[in-house]
Amino acid sequence: MVKEYRIYTPSVRGSIGSEWEQCRNQISEDVAKGLRPVKLNIFISVPDFPDYAEKKQFISRSVIAAFSDQCPAFNVSIHPPEEPFRVAVEALFAAGSRSGISTRFLGEFPYVVIESNNGKEVWSAGLGLDKDHDDTRKCAEAAFDIMGEILERENLSFNNIVRQWNYIGDILGMHNGFQNYQIFNEVRTEYYSKYRTINGFPAATGVGMKYGGVYLDFCAVKSDETVRIEPVTNPSQVNAYEYGQEVLKGRSAGTGSLKNPPQFERGLLVINKEVSTLFISGTASIIGQETIGRGDVAEQTAVSIENLRRVADMRRIRNLTGKDDKGKYSLLRVYIKRQDDFGIVRDICKEQFKGSPIVFIEADICRDDLLTEIEAVMTL
Repeated sequence: MVKEYRIYTPSVRGSIGSEWEQCRNQISEDVAKGLRPVKLNIFISVPDFPDYAEKKQFISRSVIAAFSDQCPAFNVSIHPPEEPFRVAVEALFAAGSRSGISTRFLGEFPYVVIESNNGKEVWSAGLGLDKDHDDTRKCAEAAFDIMGEILERENLSFNNIVRQWNYIGDILGMHNGFQNYQIFNEVRTEYYSKYRTINGFPAATGVGMKYGGVYLDFCAVKSDETVRIEPVTNPSQVNAYEYGQEVLKGRSAGTGSLKNPPQFERGLLVINKEVSTLFISGTASIIGQETIGRGDVAEQTAVSIENLRRVADMRRIRNLTGKDDKGKYSLLRVYIKRQDDFGIVRDICKEQFKGSPIVFIEADICRDDLLTEIEAVMTL
């Protein structure tokens, strides 16, 4: 099944409600032309958590009402777009036949199931407690529990997750010597250790939010022997799950004395005889396991792009697929720590990825010296 990503921004500055409605109307026009919405990431700028909760409720009701039985999975997250706008939307669509695509609900969470002759995909988003908790462990456990319940409903397991997005409130915050990101990593390790029985990990991103606890998005794939899933490394970077203790911050929040590193692959390739997909994890300015270009956002952006291209090296990808693939970037999402740096990062990325849909949002990165991070989807 062919998938397509599109980015929507308002044409006129206004309230969050007004800007969202402008984006929603654009999406509805594309749906009327035959695209089936699968997943929406709705990025908004709000001054505090109570305002976020109010705006999220309004937008959530609007999504469900507007798209009805075609409701996509969606996440309304506190990731401001470039000023002066307050809303931006990243949308994933299925193009062509809508046969085999359905929306299902687990409580308040809609998720989309795509079934075909050779397997099943599940797309879900925004899983977590809708409260401004400072207990990262409790919030992470709740989010993983919801994800596990959806997987179980669909006769899938944590083994089937190929792409995961992790949004962590105050990601770099320290409490009694424990860092929120490290707490999240300990919880992820506990769930993967208990529920994943295969080698390797999903592709993933872990970034911060200004407020809130922990929210997860994911894509899971169950397939027959015609589909293969292969991890893709970056020869210039240490695998994240092999990071040394010296780059992990805070005290161990797990059961042992050693801190668990973040468990994800640099990229994950889903090889299908029709259309293959390379999910490239959140990629930053790291060589080996050390940050490069401290304080220089232009250098960090350039190094991040170099790293991303090493993961997407077509010579290695062709060796894995066995086909003369010509990949194209079907989506890039760029996280930027400071609003003042948007112009620099945007100009570099637009020049390097001409013609590809790109969304730029503000987010804290998982290290205090990282200023930007880029993730991508490549279609082969």
